[in-house]
Amino acid sequence: MSDAFLPPHSPPEYTPPHHSPPSHPTYPWQPPPAEPVRRRLPRHQPLGRHSDLRVLRTAYRRQRRVAALTALGYFTFFLVLSAFAPSFMTGEVSGGLTAGLLLGLLQVPVTCVAIAVYEYTARRTVDPIADRIRRQAALDAKREAAR
Repeated sequence: MSDAFLPPHSPPEYTPPHHSPPSHPTYPWQPPPAEPVRRRLPRHQPLGRHSDLRVLRTAYRRQRRVAALTALGYFTFFLVLSAFAPSFMTGEVSGGLTAGLLLGLLQVPVTCVAIAVYEYTARRTVDPIADRIRRQAALDAKREAAR
């Protein structure tokens, strides 16, 4: 066989041995680093991912929307009637009381009803969820302090 068909022989390239540097410098006069403390995982998920927080956020959101839409919706209704139905708003209801004045005076009770509904739903649905989350957080804090 001829040497013309063989690839030219080149010396192998030098590759330094792979040594990973220590994550912290160690010196002969320093004690070795302490082993990391192993912690037990909690039996339940942490509060940040807890489904109760999602339920609480949803309840608060629904509560805010109902209260805001009740008060603002009535006010918007009043403004639309004032702009597009002036004959209705100036019409007399009884004894010199116009429909516009009556609807304007009803804004206060409607807002009070919105506040009452907000407080009722807070006591009935939102507060029990918040209390349950608060108790769970206190238990988690006690367990963490006991470790």
